[in-house]
Amino acid sequence: MSKPIVVFGSFVVDLTSRSQGLPVPGQTILGVSFKMGPGGKGSNQAVAAHRAGANVTLVTKVGKDVFGKVALDFYRSEGMNTDYILQDEQRETGVALIMVDEISAQNEIVVVSGACGNITDADVERCRPLIEGASILLLQHEINFDAQYRVIDIAHRAGVRIVLNPAPATAIPDDVLCRIDTVTPNETEAQVLTGVEVKTLEDARRAAQVFLDKGVKNVVITMGALGAFATDGVRSELLPRLNVNAIDTTGAGDAFNGGFVMALSEGRDLFEALRYGNATGALSVTRLGTAPAMPSRSEIDAMVRENYDI
Repeated sequence: MSKPIVVFGSFVVDLTSRSQGLPVPGQTILGVSFKMGPGGKGSNQAVAAHRAGANVTLVTKVGKDVFGKVALDFYRSEGMNTDYILQDEQRETGVALIMVDEISAQNEIVVVSGACGNITDADVERCRPLIEGASILLLQHEINFDAQYRVIDIAHRAGVRIVLNPAPATAIPDDVLCRIDTVTPNETEAQVLTGVEVKTLEDARRAAQVFLDKGVKNVVITMGALGAFATDGVRSELLPRLNVNAIDTTGAGDAFNGGFVMALSEGRDLFEALRYGNATGALSVTRLGTAPAMPSRSEIDAMVRENYDI
């Protein structure tokens, strides 16, 4: 049975264009389509975990504007708890400007945090009982860092397992990093945080060792076409990617993290959880969008059964 997960992170409205190729600086190209929908790494990961069957509560902050209503309407339609969708009296709801290349399925993204960059001490204190009662706290880097560090301190003192997806990549103080139980960067983020360029299995081992030396207990590095690497400092594994027909890679990392923490919350170990994350991420790239592309638990279970001996 899934123990409670708290995702403390961002909501932004995704403004997504699709085109044949991506523009270079100074270039204007014609797009093929445009969609508006719910997004933000925190929100996407919470939706992924929720659809995967986890007992998850999202804490985020939106403005009192039309985009804030997009958030509330979407979560209600998903059957998610909206008690901790905080509202900012002055700042607008965040947005993500996303360009997707229909040829390669690659994307370019600019995120404007808006209200998620204004989470106050009072906001954090309101959420303290929720955080202290969680089994897992999942974080990213799309809220203001002072709030994030306070949340980490509360969770650490309460013995809550902390999973950090360090995206977008930015420096993390060592006295904060040592409180993280599991860090889940992609290869680019791992390079920014460790100084190790991650292109091979040996690179991933060296980058992971930097995290382990700083006190992180478990490291998961998603490596695109190579798959995903995990280590607990004793055992290590590179899990190959699953072959699927990828049409949109936007949100794949968020899907991975949602499926991963769902499995952890059900008592699975790091390496079993890696497989659930891998399956969730693979399924998400076979359809368009971010949160709307997150797979159901039955789809995840079917892919896990088909590919892994679990």
